[in-house]
Amino acid sequence: MDLLLEKLVSGSSAVLIDFYADWCEPCKWVVPILDDVEKHFNEKIIFLKIDIDQHAELAKTLMILSVPTLVLFVEQKEVWRIRGFDTAPALIKAIHKFVE
Repeated sequence: MDLLLEKLVSGSSAVLIDFYADWCEPCKWVVPILDDVEKHFNEKIIFLKIDIDQHAELAKTLMILSVPTLVLFVEQKEVWRIRGFDTAPALIKAIHKFVE
């Protein structure tokens, strides 16, 4: 596992990473949706944003091919990902399978 990624997900049972870029318009659209998802899970998940331009090696390691890409880690293992995004209720439903 990439050293930066290991630091990001260590010690947390669930981490959702939003891979984005400042130049990406859809990445801006997902922000209010992720705010709703974060409120729903109420501290059961740590939410992180990683700029692929600033962390290109990490994006390459995780094969982030487009942005936005959301990746969920549970106990330091990737368990779910979506390229693009969906509605808050759809994301909540998908993530619920992995986080109680």
